Amino acid sequence: MMAFSAVFAGLTGTAHADPNGQMYGNPQAAAPYWRYQIGEDCGLMAVADVVGQVTGREPSQVGIELRGVFTKSEAHHGGVYFFDGTSPQDMVLLLSKYGVQSQLTTGNTLQGMEQELAGGRKVIAAINAETIWNYPQGQGQRTNADHAVVVTGVDTRNNIVHLNDSGTPNGRNEQIPLATFTRAWATSNNLLIVA
Repeated sequence: MMAFSAVFAGLTGTAHADPNGQMYGNPQAAAPYWRYQIGEDCGLMAVADVVGQVTGREPSQVGIELRGVFTKSEAHHGGVYFFDGTSPQDMVLLLSKYGVQSQLTTGNTLQGMEQELAGGRKVIAAINAETIWNYPQGQGQRTNADHAVVVTGVDTRNNIVHLNDSGTPNGRNEQIPLATFTRAWATSNNLLIVA
């Protein structure tokens, strides 16, 4: 289910409606690069999605998993991926292996993410999966980031965030209420990887 190995101290975020109400990003253009994850590899699937969007050549699931297994991690001992998730630092490393430069930051704002999307950049967010998947209370934890998704758009007119979410069979252009997304994103101290 979850494939994002990181522990973050959560901060709360607030939903914000743009008075002009517009779409930031292009969910339709990004949708073809979505793929359903088979194992604990949401980080790898997010990387593959962004590589596909940037280069037009999306790595296969097996291809990116092998690259992850045989690439030395910058975050821990061993490979970037050993079927148990991928650290955000190693996602940046893998993007670079495919020729895609990116930057990992925390403490981001929704407005900053909107501007990155408006500028045509690709965005991976660390979130809490149980929150966006609306697990019943008491099922799963909701305090730590445990999942990576590609944010493909923010619709401020309808307060919807568009995602390519590899963790659910309906994750291609998944549409999440803005308030739900900001709660899930806050668990990572609003971590983004922007390419």
